[in-house]
Amino acid sequence: MSKLEDIVSLCKRRGFIFPGSDIYGGMAGTWDFGPLGVSLKKKIMDEWWKFFVEDREDTYGIDAAILMNPRTWVASGHTATFADPLVECKECKSRFRADKIAEGINESVTTEEFLNTHTKCPVCGQENWGPIRKFNMMFTTHVGAVLPDDDAETAEKNVAYLRPETAQGIFTNYKNVVDTFYPDLPFGLAQQGKAFRNEISPRDFILRDRECSQMEIEYFVNPNTWEENFETMRELQHEFLEDVIGLPKEKLHELEVPAEDRAHYSKRTIDFMFNYPNGEEELMGLAYRTDFDLQNIARESGKSMEYRDKVTNETFVPHVIEPSIGVERLVLAVLSTAYFEDEINGEKRTVLKLPENLAPYKFCVSPLLKNKPELVEKAKEVYNTLRKKYGNVTWDDSGNIGKRYRKQDEIGTPKCIVVDFDTLEDDTVTIRDRDTTEQIREKIANL
Repeated sequence: MSKLEDIVSLCKRRGFIFPGSDIYGGMAGTWDFGPLGVSLKKKIMDEWWKFFVEDREDTYGIDAAILMNPRTWVASGHTATFADPLVECKECKSRFRADKIAEGINESVTTEEFLNTHTKCPVCGQENWGPIRKFNMMFTTHVGAVLPDDDAETAEKNVAYLRPETAQGIFTNYKNVVDTFYPDLPFGLAQQGKAFRNEISPRDFILRDRECSQMEIEYFVNPNTWEENFETMRELQHEFLEDVIGLPKEKLHELEVPAEDRAHYSKRTIDFMFNYPNGEEELMGLAYRTDFDLQNIARESGKSMEYRDKVTNETFVPHVIEPSIGVERLVLAVLSTAYFEDEINGEKRTVLKLPENLAPYKFCVSPLLKNKPELVEKAKEVYNTLRKKYGNVTWDDSGNIGKRYRKQDEIGTPKCIVVDFDTLEDDTVTIRDRDTTEQIREKIANL
């Protein structure tokens, strides 16, 4: 099993993921994706979009604004309920999310229940806690011209929030899509985009951060058919995660969330758990949101959210099945699955066995010797040909060929192509496989 610190080290060393604002000392809960990381992330998001949107006839994509009318978050319940239990150590003044540092409690924990766990402060080791307080995780900002000396009432009128989820941008566009496309039920609206949560104690690398990307679908169904649609969507998540992304079945587990732990809008939720290096954590969720969101929008806006069935002429407010996944969590699941350490010819090797559809580079092209112009020229010819054909091809002529192989193994490049003196005679190249390290000769025309 890979260790989280090894993955973090590789990500920074090879340009996948850097600490946010690292040059200024960083900022907790923020991460920057480097050249290889952004490629991996984009490939994952593109695979999701193709699987759930482009390859389906019943799902439409949208891209809603990050800043939304504050009434959105009143209607959704976020203003009142989007809060975590915060507890402060009286000794060192450190603050934590109570349910993440104590065993056997959930986010609805009371002060008494927390104190009865006799949890010691992770920072100073003392057991001297203040009361549990609810901390709303939405980031607040101001829209328009707000000055420091404005009175509280003026400032309050300009308050807005960075969205804590992408779902509400979908729900607020439900009526727009129905009015313009009038799709048959069931149909889905899909969105990818940034979400912001002011986590009390961000931790575990990109697993729990303050700025993340989400991929969500709101699948609108007839209330009478929600169970069969829920089951279909559940099976689709497994197909995507296992067959498209390549996560091992044995590391994925379904957790049926009990009523007391479900979100306020959910009547059924399955959490898809994954065995990360630091333990089992939530990878994604599948929730039956009923008509909670559309009914709330109808009440807050005064506009009908009813759908008229094209066949029966029946009108009703659709219910919703929601698969929701955090991109960074999926990136970490992919990295931890791909990370291996082995030994080649007595030498330790680190290798990322990324699926070919996700690897930042499909090929690495090299001349055997960079000080031989004829080899470099031929290698550049091969490189340019493959780059036009595949796009994601890299060039490497640094160090000896063994060091190049090790570097490409670490970043997950499936195949290394080497142009040598035989290439100049017969137009064949050496192709070296990342996972097996086996080498074969192949005609350039067949690449």
